[in-house]
Order: sequence, then structure tokens, then C-alpha cells
Amino acid sequence: MTNGVTKPGVKPNPIPSWGRPFAVATAAVFLVSCVFPVVAGLSKDTASFPAWWGKLDVGIAFILAIMAFAIYGLAHNKLNQQIEKTTYRAYRILIHGIFILLLIFFLFGDRIIWINGLPGIAWRAWLLLYLLPEWIGVMELASGYSE
Repeated sequence: MTNGVTKPGVKPNPIPSWGRPFAVATAAVFLVSCVFPVVAGLSKDTASFPAWWGKLDVGIAFILAIMAFAIYGLAHNKLNQQIEKTTYRAYRILIHGIFILLLIFFLFGDRIIWINGLPGIAWRAWLLLYLLPEWIGVMELASGYSE
């Protein structure tokens, strides 16, 4: 396989059997990681958080970054047109999140400490959108669903 194009009769390198469970675990770590900036944004006094809170946030974020690199490495140059279409459909759904965030800003903006939560939410959203094609690729290719 060269530059994401497969030669006729040659199958691309398969995703390992542990790829799909790893992708599910990465999604779970992503969701757990998102709790930290949300809680920080809703808290009026983050100084009252225990010292381990920040260390745990950074530790989980570091683990998430390593897992994201692994997902990228598993699926890079293995995506097909079906996965690209699936990703595009997912992007069309996820883009509505911008309007949801605007609604939250207008309804609850005065109760949220944006400086505490927005940076964490922003980099996690970037990571989600950047790696979504590879994550979907690992999920579909590891299951044998795609060609």
C-alpha cells in the first residue's frame, strides 16, 4: 500500500484484533478526560480542589494523547472512501455542537468560569475532530466491516 492507495489484489495491512477494543478504551478515556475541564468551568473556586485533582487531570490527558497517537498510527493510510463518508457524516453532526455551546454560553454563561474550562475543552475538541477519521477507521477495519 502506497499513499493510501491499494494495488489490485493486495489487501492493506489489517488492523490488529486488539484495535477495536483499544479504540473503545480511547473513547472512554476521552470522555473521562472531558470531565475535568467541565467541572473546573463550573467551579467558582478551583483552589479548593485537592492537589491530586490537577495531577490526575494531566495524567489522564497524557494517557489520552498517547492513545490518540496509537490510534493514528493504526489507521494512518488505511482509510477508504466509505470511512471518509462516515467521517463526513459524523462531522456534520458534531458541528451542531458549536450551536449547543453558543446556547450554553447565552443561557448559563454567567455561571461558568470559562478561563478554567475552555482551554481543556478546546484541545479535547480539536483532538476529537482531528483523529475522528482514524478512530472510525480502526473501529470499522478492525471489525472486518469495511472492505
